[in-house]
Amino acid sequence: MNVSLSAWIITIAALLALLVLDFLIVARKPHEPSLREATLWVSFYVGIALLFGVGLTVAAGGESGGEFFAGWLTEYSLSVDNLFVFIIIMGKFAVPRQYQQKVLLVGVALALVMRGIFIAVGAEAISHFNWVFYIFGAFLLYTAWKLATSHDDEDEFKENVVLAKVRKVVPTTETYHEAKLTTRIDGKRFATPMLIVMIAIGTTDLLFALDSIPAIFGLTQEPYLVFTANAFALMGCCGSCSS
Repeated sequence: MNVSLSAWIITIAALLALLVLDFLIVARKPHEPSLREATLWVSFYVGIALLFGVGLTVAAGGESGGEFFAGWLTEYSLSVDNLFVFIIIMGKFAVPRQYQQKVLLVGVALALVMRGIFIAVGAEAISHFNWVFYIFGAFLLYTAWKLATSHDDEDEFKENVVLAKVRKVVPTTETYHEAKLTTRIDGKRFATPMLIVMIAIGTTDLLFALDSIPAIFGLTQEPYLVFTANAFALMGCCGSCSS
């Protein structure tokens, strides 16, 4: 599958447009979403992913379409773990319910950037070292085993290195100031818990990516398919978290 630069640009622009649209709707009137609203968002993102997969099948052939759907379903299955941990993180930071959608959207945007970098590095490694593909294939088998046997009882969130460094370096308030990321107190600029929890979600997701992205590379070596599968699964997970 040969993906042109223009196709990459159009795809990334479309994904960004979806996130921006979602963000503007949420930011316009922060609220606690109803079950119906959350269901509609999940259905919307799943529908977009299905349409993309069908369009890809028509444009690039059944093999590419099948690889996309396999990667997307794998990533979406793993997003159950993401969902559980995101809920734990928001609970630990006591994020007000009406701001949780905004937190998730920004966290997902950060996660997409970091996953994009990871995917680019993985693709470059495969192109230069063929044996890396077999390692990624082993990750796929490990991921399948984990999905079949995992019974995670962990209900505590542990700060990662990046988050710990941020909290150490950046002065932070203990209370939320509506949806503000920073606030000024006695002439000094402080980060609010809103900023910290967004960083927590974005960086914690990278740990999941260490499992899931090699697994998808075990299904397809096409970076475009790996990236789009990750993007649509993450956005669908964001909609699920809204419920």
